[in-house]
Amino acid sequence: MSKLIFGCGYLGARVGRLWRASGEQVYAVTRKIEWAREFERAGYLPIVADVTRPESLARLPAVDTVLFAVGFDRTSGATLEQVYVAGLQAVLDALSSDTKKLVYVSSTGVYGQQSGEVVDEDSPCEPDRAGGRASLAAERLLANHALGTRSIVLRMAGLYGPGRIPNADAIRRDEPLAVPVEGYLNLIHVEDAAQVVVLAAEKALPPKTYIVSDNHPVVRGEYYRELARLLKAPEPRFVAADRDSPVAQRASTSKRVSSDRLLRELELSFLYPDYRAGLAAIFRDDRDASASAV
Repeated sequence: MSKLIFGCGYLGARVGRLWRASGEQVYAVTRKIEWAREFERAGYLPIVADVTRPESLARLPAVDTVLFAVGFDRTSGATLEQVYVAGLQAVLDALSSDTKKLVYVSSTGVYGQQSGEVVDEDSPCEPDRAGGRASLAAERLLANHALGTRSIVLRMAGLYGPGRIPNADAIRRDEPLAVPVEGYLNLIHVEDAAQVVVLAAEKALPPKTYIVSDNHPVVRGEYYRELARLLKAPEPRFVAADRDSPVAQRASTSKRVSSDRLLRELELSFLYPDYRAGLAAIFRDDRDASASAV
């Protein structure tokens, strides 16, 4: 059994480790030679290729499962559509027809609801931001491709985890936060997201779409107050965000996404069932690491 990962980054690398730990052969695609060397040292079979350059995908190995978890690198010079939509098209065209399953990592950004309503996989998708529109276009492209009937779409909520807790340093420094206080955040710890990918590849019956969230939406202000408490920092102070800033645009939507289908069909138990448990574990591990280094 072999796996092929496009996007072996914050999420994809963790999926790769889980697959390798279970004895799978894992290929990892990267655009950069230096990353290929890192992957090889970590036990992967690296492939130097770029989803925005179809000619570089000409000799992909035949594998049973493909993970497409490509993130958007603003330094690459490519557009969202070139990476998410045309990039996926190039990969689909290059894959072997014998591919048994493709797991596509999408985003809950495909939903544009603004009133805090509960949304599930059957709710209307009317994204109002570029990333959500590109993710939805990619989903539709996949649905109309021959591999669509063998695909699992995972609409990920906001990933957080070690090294990815926005505004933690600002809260430690007691700096005012230029973030909205209202509206809901939908989150998933990266380790739980990785185990969802592995379970979906193993157990889900395609074609299928799942929302991937810890099922505990939290109001933004409440989230930052809990973060300050865990950091033993003062109560956070908020200032108005620039209307055109990415954070303000993200906050223009407010919905509570439901992962009931995921939990029911994959019989999943989260390692970190809500953001409080996830954040507490991260800071506990940080303190333990600091203590052991002394």
